[in-house]
Amino acid sequence: MEETLRELMTQAQTAGATQVQVQVEAHRSQPVNFEANRLKSIERTQSQTVALWLWREGQPGVAVGSGAVSPEALVAKALAVADLHPPEPVQLPAGGVREFAEIHPPLAPEVLIPWGLEMIAQIRRAFPEVLCQGGLSWEESLTRLVTSEGLDYTYRTTALEVGMACEWVRGDDFLAVAEHTRTQADFDPQPLVTRLCQALTWAQQNVPIPPGRWPVLLTPKAADLLWEPIQAALNGRQVLEGASPWVQRRGERVAHPHLTCRQEPHVPLHGCPFDDEGVLTQPLTLIDQGVLTRFYTDQYTARQWGEASSGNGFRPGLTRAPFPSLVNWWVQPGDLSEPELLRQLDTGLVVDQVLGGGADISGDFSVNVDLGYWVRGGDIQGRVKDTMISGNVYDILQGEILLGANATWQGDSFTPGIIIDQVTITSQTTP
Repeated sequence: MEETLRELMTQAQTAGATQVQVQVEAHRSQPVNFEANRLKSIERTQSQTVALWLWREGQPGVAVGSGAVSPEALVAKALAVADLHPPEPVQLPAGGVREFAEIHPPLAPEVLIPWGLEMIAQIRRAFPEVLCQGGLSWEESLTRLVTSEGLDYTYRTTALEVGMACEWVRGDDFLAVAEHTRTQADFDPQPLVTRLCQALTWAQQNVPIPPGRWPVLLTPKAADLLWEPIQAALNGRQVLEGASPWVQRRGERVAHPHLTCRQEPHVPLHGCPFDDEGVLTQPLTLIDQGVLTRFYTDQYTARQWGEASSGNGFRPGLTRAPFPSLVNWWVQPGDLSEPELLRQLDTGLVVDQVLGGGADISGDFSVNVDLGYWVRGGDIQGRVKDTMISGNVYDILQGEILLGANATWQGDSFTPGIIIDQVTITSQTTP
């Protein structure tokens, strides 16, 4: 790879490119997969992709190759693409050589298989009729960014990805519950098993639900229904283009004072030290006790405002131009334990999984509840079916909210459970 990088830089500059950027993405994984309560397969995957970006007389060109790439062919393709584009301003940041690493001891299938079988055995001891499927995968990734301005950043990371789903068929009633976690080598499967068994216990009987407007408790798994449109509204490019409803709201209160939202890009196993433009990522407080404090930007957006990029310029694909994207959405937890949240809810709906797309940047949503429970007097009564919830995210977050103390990672979001009001519930199963 070192020789390939040197050849790409040399040949691109010899051909007249004034600025050059090369990005290398390499991944290796070793998953073990389970289906119908049994080991299904042991796999091994490996990939490497090289993306070359160059600018000749300001005209941008890009070419991408996988596996063993030919520097000559990649440069020729990028130059051909550059001839088709008009000139554009470009600013590749200077920098030295830096290496960031989160390396943990690898885990072989001989370790992963017993963990998976034990999780399945524990679940089936409590629920013999359940079918379990999922997998455990040891993942290794490398990202390297090299530019003609002397920047050479490398980020290596390793992690264990664990996912397990339970399917329970009872006559014409079908129930699916899933949990996922990203962790280190010292994996404890018990919390994941406990969450799955708790969901199955609560869902043992179906109960009717009275329609109307009720408070709703979104678990961490379902809370992204709120956070996705908020993240879009905080995107500097959406603000620049006038698509965000918060265009003129910086410094104003946009949510309940209980809500504080940050970007935390340096959390182990979930972070990223630099963006695709070579700018170091940084912690950002975006909403502070309900007040909108700032937006996140890439270089293009920041340049329009006369600011420095916040380090959030990421390419949606290796051939695409950078666009602002968050690295780890972090919602500050509250003080209420899970039992206390249920007591505060008193009578209402717990939503754990939703079906379909959530709210767009307008904030309006109407989604089916894939897994939810009716609560009366702070106690779970049972699972609800054929139920939808609807509302507007911005209105909801300006109303009364209560945040739980137990936050968990859901993908790249760290979020607690949250009780919200002003939600309309419709159901075909009425009392």
